[in-house]
Amino acid sequence: MSQGSEKATPGFLVWRLSMKWRVAVDRAVAPLGLTHAQYSLMASLYGMRRTGERPSQRRLADHTGLEPLYVSKLARALETAGLLERTRDPRDPRAVQLALTEQGHEVTGRAIKVVQGLLQQLLAPLGGLDSPRAREFTHDLATLLDAPLDHSAVDSESDKEQS
Repeated sequence: MSQGSEKATPGFLVWRLSMKWRVAVDRAVAPLGLTHAQYSLMASLYGMRRTGERPSQRRLADHTGLEPLYVSKLARALETAGLLERTRDPRDPRAVQLALTEQGHEVTGRAIKVVQGLLQQLLAPLGGLDSPRAREFTHDLATLLDAPLDHSAVDSESDKEQS
């Protein structure tokens, strides 16, 4: 355990782990011309396409947890790089659908392999990606991500402290 981690709050540890992961993925996918955010967008598209979905920018934003405006910015940059195509949704002319190009599909496949290697390293202390402990950790993370946050309760506590 890292220095001082036993006294750290869960929120601090989640933040530190997310920063460690973001930096590691950024470094790993940089040789492929990608950032972590671009990789997240492309890997999500890759997976969604495998299930037959051609998502809108909004749907992809919801899936990744990224802000819709940021997804739009990333999509435009990836389109300029020839990795992604943006087309109007025939069912909703206001919506833009996203899909990987052939080049984008190839780059994403390579990036996924690189990131899977990183994931194996990250989860090695838990017994590796396929270990029962890693599956339990994944379940716990999903539970935390699915838990709704009541922002009004946080805002009212903050208001009380300021009074």
